[in-house]
Amino acid sequence: MARYTGPKCKLSRREGIDLFLKSARRSLDSKCKLDSKPGQHGRTSGARTSDYGLQLREKQKLKRMYGVLEKQFRKYFAEAERRRGNTGETLIQLLESRLDNVVYRMGYGSTRAEARQLVAHGAIELNGHKADIPSMLVSSGDVVSVREKIQNTGSYQRVYGSGFRQRSATVG
Repeated sequence: MARYTGPKCKLSRREGIDLFLKSARRSLDSKCKLDSKPGQHGRTSGARTSDYGLQLREKQKLKRMYGVLEKQFRKYFAEAERRRGNTGETLIQLLESRLDNVVYRMGYGSTRAEARQLVAHGAIELNGHKADIPSMLVSSGDVVSVREKIQNTGSYQRVYGSGFRQRSATVG
């Protein structure tokens, strides 16, 4: 699937909050000026935002935070509407159960984009099988771990050290 490859700070500046698109090693304030909107001279605050505008901004925040484009987001929303319960909470549960997000939450990647790359490059196992699709939905009880072949490479040892090897978790 496609993904956004443009400037990350511009997205955070547009929304006015930290979308966790950059690594937490340095503060976001030193990387991006969140108080000024993107565009020449910053976008001026015009009239009050409508209800539709507020909903649109919240939807855009979710899409950008999880790295999902519009078509895929609509599919998740349709699935959330189909399921029982609160649609908004179900939508968040679906987005949180994506494999790339689970890998990010486990601490394998410092950002969701890095976690997505780890999955796409085949570094992650799901229930003992290679998983290379970042949008796979992980269910409760699934075991997510780093593949043995990847753990033994020098580049991963340098980046993650010995602590990377031991981590394997059951989702639930």
